[in-house]
Amino acid sequence: MVAIVDYGVGNLFSLRSSLEYIGEKVIVTSDAEEMRRCDRIILPGVGAFGDAAEKLRKSGLDEVVKAEAAAGKPLLGICLGMQLLFEKSYEYGEHDGLGLVAGSVKPIAPMIGEGLKVPHIGWNGLEFPKGREKSGLYRYIQEGDCVYFVHSYAAVDCGQDVTATAGYGVPLTASVELGNVYGVQYHPEKSGETGLRILKAFCE
Repeated sequence: MVAIVDYGVGNLFSLRSSLEYIGEKVIVTSDAEEMRRCDRIILPGVGAFGDAAEKLRKSGLDEVVKAEAAAGKPLLGICLGMQLLFEKSYEYGEHDGLGLVAGSVKPIAPMIGEGLKVPHIGWNGLEFPKGREKSGLYRYIQEGDCVYFVHSYAAVDCGQDVTATAGYGVPLTASVELGNVYGVQYHPEKSGETGLRILKAFCE
């Protein structure tokens, strides 16, 4: 059973539908006990980091997510949910994240240079770091397979945990992995067959 954390941020229907399509049992929940009973947790999110982090803390689910991850339960953060895994974000100020992965989240505009639109919206091929073993999240896909991004901020100072990048002027962090904690900046639930294969790998 997969728990999708419902803390009032984001449309969860397409994510639940994608997981059900690949045969997974799914529950969308804001109940701590239900999350503890599930085998895996997915932390989604869209919108502003500060608002999402505050809602997660007010719900008390931040501590549940951290405790379950510390106990070894597989956790996947998607888009803003991935950004929340880091120590800090500098989106409209400075905000604390969950601190499950070292690094911070900063605006992409100064990184990518002039001539490219922000937010970064669209399909980009994944590039895997040289010299690092391929993430288990990508066991069913190949380097260069495309996924769908919508973001204005990206994770930085996390190179040791980066499992994929995507080129948008410069290589931007597309995914990270630290033990049982995974994060993807893109939306697997909007990434067609490639996204379904990534979700399948996580659920295994």
